[in-house]
Amino acid sequence: MNLLMALQIGLREIAAHKFRSILSMLGIILGVSSLIATMSLTSGIEKGTRVFMEQLGGLEYIRVVNKDISNQMFEFWNLSPGRTLRDMHIIRDRAPGISHISPELNFGAVVASEGGASERRAVRGIYPDHFVVNKHLLAAGRFLQDLDIERGSRSVVIGDTIARSLWPDLTPKEMLGKILLINNSPFEVVGVLPVYEREDRRRRVGRTPRFGGQQSRWDPFREKNEAVLIPFSTMFFEFRSGAFPMDSVESVRLDSLVLRIGDLTQFRATIAQARAALDITHRGVDDYDLETREDWFDRTEASIRATRLSGGIISAISLIVGSIGIMNIMLASITERVREIGIRLAVGARGQDIFIQIIIESMTVSFLGGVLGVGAAFGLIAILKAVAPMDYPPMITFGSILFSVGFAVLAGFLSGIYPALRASRLNPISALRYE
Repeated sequence: MNLLMALQIGLREIAAHKFRSILSMLGIILGVSSLIATMSLTSGIEKGTRVFMEQLGGLEYIRVVNKDISNQMFEFWNLSPGRTLRDMHIIRDRAPGISHISPELNFGAVVASEGGASERRAVRGIYPDHFVVNKHLLAAGRFLQDLDIERGSRSVVIGDTIARSLWPDLTPKEMLGKILLINNSPFEVVGVLPVYEREDRRRRVGRTPRFGGQQSRWDPFREKNEAVLIPFSTMFFEFRSGAFPMDSVESVRLDSLVLRIGDLTQFRATIAQARAALDITHRGVDDYDLETREDWFDRTEASIRATRLSGGIISAISLIVGSIGIMNIMLASITERVREIGIRLAVGARGQDIFIQIIIESMTVSFLGGVLGVGAAFGLIAILKAVAPMDYPPMITFGSILFSVGFAVLAGFLSGIYPALRASRLNPISALRYE
């Protein structure tokens, strides 16, 4: 008996007992749909989390932070100048794996438009690398450039929240050239940043990055949306030199120092390069640390793996229950067809032909159940989206469909082995006498 003939016989048997076949498929349908739904949910969470991390700078984002000096180095605390622009220069020279460096000075100031409302905001003095390090975009205009640093220009780039607050009736392009007063000092608006929000939420509501979007109550992009960015040199000479008269622009202590790694495959080596460079400027005093996002990334990955594993186990149990149902139905089918099997054996069919036929019937039932389960999975996910909208929408992939249907067919194969063995080992004479 060839496989095509066995498949035709199997399909005829399924068609002859439609209700029984549907009942035997039910467990497979539920198992496949739940497995696809679980994999889609975890895939959506995984993709959404990765996109979210990328929006916040990704794993390449490294922050140089202050830390308590160890007891061994406590007596030498005054040897270290702290975080300064000298750190930026030496890292550029001795840590080639660092692609961009963003030193910052912060200052709380009153910002206002000419003749308009005023509010107190954090103003930051930055270098042009700030744009790449923080993955900024532009709604209009340009970002700060090296020439702005050299000249100490009175140029400012503002975030979406500041722009909407001071000029609610203007578009970003219309704001270019406007005068922003920072502690009554005039600055020309040269760039406007777009509204920053989570990519997954933007896709869900069907909008693109634009000026004037809504923000959530907890906004991880608040710092970007409320940005008031001026040249580093302008910040120092205009607002900070009076507070630190003994400091120069090179020696003033930074409020923030952020690095960006160019190649993640050289992550460890680049971190070591940066530490070695900073040890020189800090004169061996361990008053700093490099804050990475590895722990955050690892915790997120572990959580996703645990969710995928637990959901997969629950779905696998459903498939196992479905395969048991198929086994019971196949055993009942063999009992009904004992005389038919005896006749086939008597006219020359071999035991392996009967075995293959029963296996194919079992796999056909499970395959059809798997196909119906795929359709059920789409319906289940549509219901989940309607009932409980999620920040991370489920993402059905071809791989999850192929895996789930393949697993269902495997379950059908395993559940058909015992009935097929029983059928293939029937004695032809006893089978012909069976009533």
